[in-house]
Amino acid sequence: MSTDHRPRRGRLPLRLRRHAVPWERQRPTWRAARPAVIAAALKRAEARPSGNWYVLGASTDVRPTRPLSGTVAGAEVVVWRDARGRLVGGPGACPHLGAPLADSPVRCGTLVCHWHGLALDGAPFAGWEPLPVHDDGVLVWVRLDTVGQEAPTPAPLVPARPPRATALTSVWRGVGTCEPEDVVANRLDPWHGAWFHPYSFVDLTVVEAPGQSTPPDGDGDRFVVDVSFRLTGRLVVPVRAEFTAPGPRTVVMRITEGEGTGSVVESHATPLGPDPHGRPRTAVVEAVLATSDRPGFPLARRLAPALRPLMRAAAGRLWRDDLAYAERRARLRARGLFPG
Repeated sequence: MSTDHRPRRGRLPLRLRRHAVPWERQRPTWRAARPAVIAAALKRAEARPSGNWYVLGASTDVRPTRPLSGTVAGAEVVVWRDARGRLVGGPGACPHLGAPLADSPVRCGTLVCHWHGLALDGAPFAGWEPLPVHDDGVLVWVRLDTVGQEAPTPAPLVPARPPRATALTSVWRGVGTCEPEDVVANRLDPWHGAWFHPYSFVDLTVVEAPGQSTPPDGDGDRFVVDVSFRLTGRLVVPVRAEFTAPGPRTVVMRITEGEGTGSVVESHATPLGPDPHGRPRTAVVEAVLATSDRPGFPLARRLAPALRPLMRAAAGRLWRDDLAYAERRARLRARGLFPG
């Protein structure tokens, strides 16, 4: 097997691995995956401002007749579209007798409480105050200043993306018993990819990692990885990708060379609040925006309704494993046993 895994552009994006290395014989990465490097990258990410914005879910989850609801750090929120299609939202409890607005329908842009019929159009009413919300075309965000306690910003910092009109998009959501920092720390450890997810990644090499003294906003605060996405057996797609953390609860993977250059995967961690046992819960909302200059890609976009379930299933398989690790990290950290 060649030791040069640098992606090369050609007529076909695929490569056949001539000599597949067994999982247990691949090169160990534990020496390079230094806890201090990961912890320092996490600390810098947590120091970056968020403007008090939190990802609630996918834009497509806000339907004409039903709202999108959730909790952020224990605060109930609900969002819907008014008569003009504009996103509006606010607290998730009805101001009359506290009914859950999540269960209420939307009629002509008005959210109608299903207990007594109180109607909300997104404007202040009877002590119910709207919250700043934002729809970036892929994800829905809500701003909670009492939760974030930072200087608020008019809109969230949305990572640079390929044009939505030419991208194939998919959003997956899952929940883990952990804190957002456990999710972010997991994503800032690219060394685990081929060991922990051999069904998806092979030939992984971290070619650049930030130093512990990297400035918080420095251009060098990124992890650069050469990796091959496994398709079937020995058939792989080699790429170069970079991982950055533009905010305290977001990690972005961007393909910089190889097939799909410009494609991004955004992993957002939103605190939900404690479960009935008092353990923290965090939602992971992962948005994939895939792009390609291949002639056949427009056809793939037309097949998006059929492809999105497959994309969500692939994300779910990865996060099933990564959330289990994030949950273990949270348990060890709570006991003072985590080595990082």
